[in-house]
Amino acid sequence: MTALAKPQAAAALTSVSSVRNAYLEALNLVERLHRQLLDVIKDELDRRDEREINSVQALLLFNVGDQELTAGELRTRGHYLGSNVSYNLKKLVEGGYIHHERSESDRRSVLVRLTRKGEAVRDMLRELFDRHLHSLEAVGNVGVDHLDGLNTTLKRLERFWIDQVRFRL
Repeated sequence: MTALAKPQAAAALTSVSSVRNAYLEALNLVERLHRQLLDVIKDELDRRDEREINSVQALLLFNVGDQELTAGELRTRGHYLGSNVSYNLKKLVEGGYIHHERSESDRRSVLVRLTRKGEAVRDMLRELFDRHLHSLEAVGNVGVDHLDGLNTTLKRLERFWIDQVRFRL
């Protein structure tokens, strides 16, 4: 190896190491942020003395929103695991948060929508997230430019992972 090639090789190794560290940190942060979001939701449920459901179920209600969806659509749109959706939907139906009925067009699928009780939880989370919006920049020092950049990066990472699975890269 020439004297000129040694510094280039060292720089390449440093670059790979930097990318590795940044990627692993991003993976760790994504996982921690999801858990932290669930903790924030649990705290709000506790403040409102809502003890019948957990934070995962409340977030599922928020993600259903005003729509009528199948469990399959919830899995793909909300990125829930199949057994996780089935279990939580069953609990939410039993608790009176979700109404479910067989689809007229496809009797194999079940359509779900929020009941008034489910809408109350959805609205509670909307209010929580709206409160966050009012202090996000002042308290969290996170502005719209930060969020736009973050969202762009997260979408690229999502696309990368989808391609890894779809094309077995």
